[in-house]
Amino acid sequence: MPKADPVVQGPWDFSAETTLPRLLAANAKALGGTVALREKDRGIWQQTSWAQWLELTLCCAAGLEELGFARGDALMVVGDNRPHLYTGQLAAGMLAGFAMPVYPDAAPDEVRHAIQMSQVRFVLAEDQEQVDKILDLRETCSSIAHVVYDDPRGLAAYRAPGLVSWQRLLETGAARLQREPALRDALVARATPDDPAAFIHSSGTTGRPKGVVLSHRNVLSGVANAHRAKSFGFGEEILAYLPMAWVGDFAITLGAGVALHFTINIPERPETVLHNLREIAPTYYLAAPRSWDNMLTMVQVRMEDSTRLKKALYDYFMQLAISGERQLLDGRQPGGLQRALRRLGEWLVYGPIKDQLGLTRLAHAFTGGEAIGEDTFVFYRALGVQLRQLYGQTESSAFNAMQEPSEVRLHTVGRPLPGVEVRISDSGEILIRSGSVFKGYHRNEEATAAALEDGWLHTGDAGYLEPDGHLVVLGRLSEVVHTAQGERYIPNYIENRLKFSPYVKDVAVLGKGRERLAAIVCIDKEPVGHWAELRGISYMSYADLSQKPEVIELVKAAVQRVNATLPEGLKLRHFVSLHKEFDADDGELTRTRKLRRNVVEERYAPIIEAIYAGRPEVAMKAQIVYETGEVGVTERTLRIVGV
Repeated sequence: MPKADPVVQGPWDFSAETTLPRLLAANAKALGGTVALREKDRGIWQQTSWAQWLELTLCCAAGLEELGFARGDALMVVGDNRPHLYTGQLAAGMLAGFAMPVYPDAAPDEVRHAIQMSQVRFVLAEDQEQVDKILDLRETCSSIAHVVYDDPRGLAAYRAPGLVSWQRLLETGAARLQREPALRDALVARATPDDPAAFIHSSGTTGRPKGVVLSHRNVLSGVANAHRAKSFGFGEEILAYLPMAWVGDFAITLGAGVALHFTINIPERPETVLHNLREIAPTYYLAAPRSWDNMLTMVQVRMEDSTRLKKALYDYFMQLAISGERQLLDGRQPGGLQRALRRLGEWLVYGPIKDQLGLTRLAHAFTGGEAIGEDTFVFYRALGVQLRQLYGQTESSAFNAMQEPSEVRLHTVGRPLPGVEVRISDSGEILIRSGSVFKGYHRNEEATAAALEDGWLHTGDAGYLEPDGHLVVLGRLSEVVHTAQGERYIPNYIENRLKFSPYVKDVAVLGKGRERLAAIVCIDKEPVGHWAELRGISYMSYADLSQKPEVIELVKAAVQRVNATLPEGLKLRHFVSLHKEFDADDGELTRTRKLRRNVVEERYAPIIEAIYAGRPEVAMKAQIVYETGEVGVTERTLRIVGV
């Protein structure tokens, strides 16, 4: 198995043969008062140095151990990104336990499944909302013994057994460290490279999420591989806004963040991410294609409302830059006049836009999770942001392959990272071998045997390697299906291309075993709503907007653009604009917004039957789960549109 070479920088000998607590201690010793964490709290950035972060982690670990936390225990962490929740994860790893973040908006059944999977005894919750959720679940999950809460607001009168504040936990740990002077060094040294660093749940697109345990060696191997591929350097400035339960956040914020001593900035709330992004102007930024699309839409909306002069300058210089990027896509170099005008455009247009978005210092820009639209990709490259595609997954610690900064390609995810071997099986599946690959699913030998064979990880993705070593990912191998005529296709491939339209948020492509393909489309309310307002089209709700004839035609145009790129047998012949969004709370999407195809096809069976029966419309009831857990029903007559 290939191993990444040690990465050496100044006093750091960073390799996979260490642990996150040891690297944290090394940073505290070498960097001391240098800022490790910043959190926006009540409008003011609060700072934590490396020395302070180590002290907090030691106190948390000592306090947890005093409560009975032992090697092999799981600490469930639930809430939005918060410094103390990150500290709790490091402390659990320090004690050779499992740091298990879950999504803050996860439904009670999802959290219950995670608790029962590992018989969780300890929970670290952000605030009253999450504490209430856990205390309700404790009635059916008797394993929960201790609930530590970070934000004390609203919890003063709570008297539930095992409920303890973060401050009290730290005081308990500090007192113990005072009594036992040797404990500090012992805690830093306790975990080994093969002990767990994180317990991350798989997306669960086809069933219950599985538990993926990543060791310190796995996480740090992935970070070392990505560093050698120049994904990031030492001392990057990042915004920690990705969901903590997603492997990408752990790998970047805690894995690379500690190993390469990043400055980790934490937004005030999820709703303030774009505002905080501009304040911080990070040097490294990873976002899903949908996030990059949303920023582009915001720019376009603002320009629509701008003055005539500003709009004219924007249109001229953006078209100039986009033309240059498209020439690069075709393998040609822009002319001298274009390059000269670009320098003027940087001063007048590109620079101010990057400043408004918080991208002025961005040296490492990435997108991953699914394919990104050509228009979006070219727009950011035209701005001067060297946006790159990244391919990874939970089982391999988030990093498998990525594009180089100078590469302008849409259809590949770049070359495999140094330290990562890739081969394609006879069935067309992508296989990965690296020190970053996990050892198996938690308490699931059957799934482990299917995923790991002779050291190779079966990714479940279909793809191929190009002659120059670039990897092309086509989609999930399990989703390779055939039409009634035997045409082979991957629904996700077509869905992603439909979502390249800023007006389309989610899609489910239909056609397995059928004579023709069709789609259920969910519009994106914000850009479609703005589009409608500019044209004087009034609407009352999402359901109303989705059925407007003008909006139907807008979606139809997006379908026709995708059809132009597809072979005759795989063109979409019909679609329905759904009267509600696909929703994770309704079970139609995973928490990482991946489609649960079996749920969608079962729930919207009347639509599917109507499409293939050739009917012009269908009356459809749809189930909606509200934040309170109550279930409602919305009903609408939907038009079936031929293309």
